[in-house]
Amino acid sequence: MRVLTVPNWSFGRNKALLRRFESILTRSDLKVHFLESDMDHNRTVSAFSGEEKPVQEALLELAAEAFDTIDLNHHLGVHPRIGALDVCPFVPLDGQKDGVDVANALVERCAAAISGRFSVPVFLYEKSERGRHEADLPSLRKGGFGALLEQTIRPDFGPERAHPRLGVTVMGVRDFLLAVNVDLKEEDAVVAKRIGLAIRKLRSDGDPRFLGVRATGWALRSRKISQVSMNITLPDLTDVDPIVEWIIDEARKAGVAFVRTELIGVIRPQDLPGATRLSIHPDQVVAGA
Repeated sequence: MRVLTVPNWSFGRNKALLRRFESILTRSDLKVHFLESDMDHNRTVSAFSGEEKPVQEALLELAAEAFDTIDLNHHLGVHPRIGALDVCPFVPLDGQKDGVDVANALVERCAAAISGRFSVPVFLYEKSERGRHEADLPSLRKGGFGALLEQTIRPDFGPERAHPRLGVTVMGVRDFLLAVNVDLKEEDAVVAKRIGLAIRKLRSDGDPRFLGVRATGWALRSRKISQVSMNITLPDLTDVDPIVEWIIDEARKAGVAFVRTELIGVIRPQDLPGATRLSIHPDQVVAGA
């Protein structure tokens, strides 16, 4: 069965490591949809799909490279994280009837290998969570890497203490989502943070324009801009374009100019008509999700 995975790694300034990632993925029996690092986030997002075995093999080879290099004790970046391999979602493709079960079996094999080989605790989330702890990523990230080091934890795989350099990994099967950034021409992120807060309140109030939209704002110091960063978790119900246009309008009212939009990771063909404000590379389009 074909599976999509979107591992998020806690490095964004190591060009040599990124080149090693490129080498691993391009010689694997995989379709590489996305591989980009960001200096301000200090994060690399990869997205690739294929049959279960090559997906698992590539993930473990990437982890071996990354884990030799990353030390979260010396990690600075705007994006929250609790692990060197911070989060690793899997999405079954092609609508196979038992797709979630097959993908969950792959998740458990990968989690067992990560925890066994590298002594990194793994928490399962979303459709893989077993009832041992919170199932959503924001709850599992609460407190960050530093807080994890001070406590005994109850992961689904691996030791009951976070790895002192690599933290923990969150892994599981989840529904398809869209990760979208809107960059604004302001350095201090006051407006971006205000917009992120407004989106969260509108979603909480039940505004249908923002169903399933998680949003935050932060400053990207190296580029002297700010960013409204979003996960659109219900793309079947919530189009991208109206949200982007609303953000641009709110920023304009506050005297802040729009810079660009960015799609991080992948998008489905059925999402494209409602996402014309995004610049999308053909490799980012994933059929079957």
